[in-house]
Amino acid sequence: MTAITIEPIKPHIGSLVRVDKARLCDPEIVQTVREAMEQRGVLVFPELHLTDAEQLAFTDAFGQRLNYTSGATPNGARGAVAGEEADVYKIALGKGATLAPEFVYATWFWHTDGVTVDQPLPKATMLSARKLSLTGGQTEFANTFAAWARLPAAEQAAIAELRVIHRLEAAMRHVFREIPEDRLARFRQAPEMVVPLVWTQQDGRQSLVLGTHADEVIGMPYTAGRSLLERLIEWAAQPDFSYSHDWREGDFVIWNNHGVMHRVVPYDADSDRNMHRTSIQGDQRLGRPLAELQPA
Repeated sequence: MTAITIEPIKPHIGSLVRVDKARLCDPEIVQTVREAMEQRGVLVFPELHLTDAEQLAFTDAFGQRLNYTSGATPNGARGAVAGEEADVYKIALGKGATLAPEFVYATWFWHTDGVTVDQPLPKATMLSARKLSLTGGQTEFANTFAAWARLPAAEQAAIAELRVIHRLEAAMRHVFREIPEDRLARFRQAPEMVVPLVWTQQDGRQSLVLGTHADEVIGMPYTAGRSLLERLIEWAAQPDFSYSHDWREGDFVIWNNHGVMHRVVPYDADSDRNMHRTSIQGDQRLGRPLAELQPA
């Protein structure tokens, strides 16, 4: 019997992975999953029903565990509260939420995890479905490797050297009609990150770096730059390059954060939808804070 099977979902993105949960952390299984993630962008393990401990064990087997609030953490670290895992984020709008509501609402718009944080870009995100909303809540993914590779050559040449300022504030403009002053001050404490629009990675592959946090193209008028960024997001999110996952309880999904952007379809804020997330530390620093690049 084959220990693991991997079947494509769409030509340019996504695969279904079927594996015995008891063997998930076997070194050969982990390596197969790593390679598949690089090639397919998004991997879906249907109804795997991982516990937090099992998800963390696989996270640790896969790479260096990442805690967004404190950076990379030693594998096996636990939270300050007895029995609570330090590095499992409970993404919810109600009971049991880890993140402030505005950050959860921001996930309803296209984004790439960690771009507005001054650290190596997280390599991978892992998500388990614990409770679902009766309506909405699908997660949509877009392959930014494929989106770049299939741009016309003239458009590639025109944007290849552009740099973009990413701001947390820009992402939050989609959440608030008018951002409250206290929240605005908090969002502006996050660094403004200067990031290449086209990222050449260590293996030579190139991906677009996009999301609602992409706010300003350096060297272009603000409005023209915003228009370019919006058009590229629309291009990357077209059906050929994207996949919408309709969750079932127990599903486990992994995606390559170095070449996939994602968003959540809006759902009832009063629902019990709860997703448990772990993250993998990256080893490539994508951008630099704008303040470091400006003359003193």
